Amino acid sequence: MTTEQRKPLPFVANFAAGAIAGVSEILTFYPLDVVKTRMQLETGKGKHGMVGTLAGIVREEGVGRLYRGLVPPLLLEAPKRAVKFASNDFWGKTYLKLSGESKMTSQLSIITGCSAGATESFVVVPFELVKIKLQDKSSTFAGPIDVVRQVVKKEGILGLYAGMEATFWRHFWWNGGYFGCIHQVRAMIPKAETPQGQLFNNFISGSVGGFVGTVLNTPFDVVKSRIQGASKVPGVVPKYNWTYPALVTIFREEGPAALYKGFTPKVLRLAPGGGVLLLVVEFTLGVFRKALGPPYI
Repeated sequence: MTTEQRKPLPFVANFAAGAIAGVSEILTFYPLDVVKTRMQLETGKGKHGMVGTLAGIVREEGVGRLYRGLVPPLLLEAPKRAVKFASNDFWGKTYLKLSGESKMTSQLSIITGCSAGATESFVVVPFELVKIKLQDKSSTFAGPIDVVRQVVKKEGILGLYAGMEATFWRHFWWNGGYFGCIHQVRAMIPKAETPQGQLFNNFISGSVGGFVGTVLNTPFDVVKSRIQGASKVPGVVPKYNWTYPALVTIFREEGPAALYKGFTPKVLRLAPGGGVLLLVVEFTLGVFRKALGPPYI
């Protein structure tokens, strides 16, 4: 049965595939996320670089610190990845219908990815805030529940949504670059003749998409880390509040390079991580199709 004729897999299959892929990616690359956050929270000119920051964490705080804050993203992976791929599918079908196109184009894939990222951002904010609070070197929180308890006590339930706008833009640009590039790269590389070749093509497409998405969204990620890492003081207007003014502030005070703090560990995680994500999703969906048989094959 051709790709066009086979029946789409049920939602639970896409949900499970996304969850498995997300957990696989996080367990493999999470220490780089900790290093990235530390570099982004450091104001002024960066002093240590990726290797120095990593070595300092291990030397001063122990290897276990590289996995501090892991619980929130692990808990988030199933709904996050489900929302990412399900919303990308939903918006793709919606834009195809509105545009009158018969198949996905590069322009539509970018718009679809941006819309999926915007949708995803509403799910992830509280989890991202908890993660950033725990990854901060000066963090004194006992764990995720302690972060939630203290933030709600001091700032109310809306305090868990600090950085919502910055998170929106971070996911908007990353998903646009990621899904847009996947479509473009798949069209450029030779068609795979074997299942192994298809998995390789998926890894390459996802890795390129992850790299481009990271280039586009790192400045927004820096702002998000600054907003979520700061403690609010009653009566004092936060230095970093809205995304685009904060970008200008960082650029003016610290130079353009500051907008790409943490880029190296971030791209080392999200470029191959994007490849791993797409590879595992497609492989898992293939397993489900074989297990369910026609009309899914």
